[in-house]
Amino acid sequence: MSKTRLHPDGLTRCPWPGEDPLYLAYHDSEWGVPEYDDRALFEKLILDGFQAGLAWITILRKRDNFRRAFDGFEPAKIARYGDKKVHALMNDVGIVRNRAKIDGAILSARGYLEIMEKGPGFSALLWDFVGGEPKVNNFKTTASVPASTPLSATISKELAGRGFKFVGPTIVYAFMQATGMVNDHLVDCFCHAQCGTMKKPARRKTAPARATSLPQR
Repeated sequence: MSKTRLHPDGLTRCPWPGEDPLYLAYHDSEWGVPEYDDRALFEKLILDGFQAGLAWITILRKRDNFRRAFDGFEPAKIARYGDKKVHALMNDVGIVRNRAKIDGAILSARGYLEIMEKGPGFSALLWDFVGGEPKVNNFKTTASVPASTPLSATISKELAGRGFKFVGPTIVYAFMQATGMVNDHLVDCFCHAQCGTMKKPARRKTAPARATSLPQR
């Protein structure tokens, strides 16, 4: 039953980042902060899919490599990946080389493009499940934090029905936590109050992303 930890800088944090500087920075500035940008949400969902069976810190340490390898997680580019690009990804030592997950990212990108073209938009689709605002929990220990919820199961079913892969209820709940759809910082963590009071940012206005007939890569 892990509780918050007081760090040498005087801040009380959730226990899971330990003392790793990269993990601490992620905990303090990213995890649980509401994210409304369509592309950023897509990137996080794909990375969470690659995390399946691994620790998040493994993905975090490779995140820059993933961004390089996957063209900045631009869905319109990923949706066009063909055998040549997949082969290159499978030989890229900087990322997690899993064929099923790579293929899943391509299929998920195509699902994303359809949502952006036909509506309602990726961010709108996801955030509407929580009424557009973060659900604030007040857990005291990590033992109280669920691995999945009925809502994450509902979102999982919705995404899977739209062609997304590696979007099981547990992966979706981790995604919800990271993107601030739920605030699961422990109540005594200094980030809990900050995330819980953050204002909804203005959504970036973007033209619908469309699949193109460009050659596969």
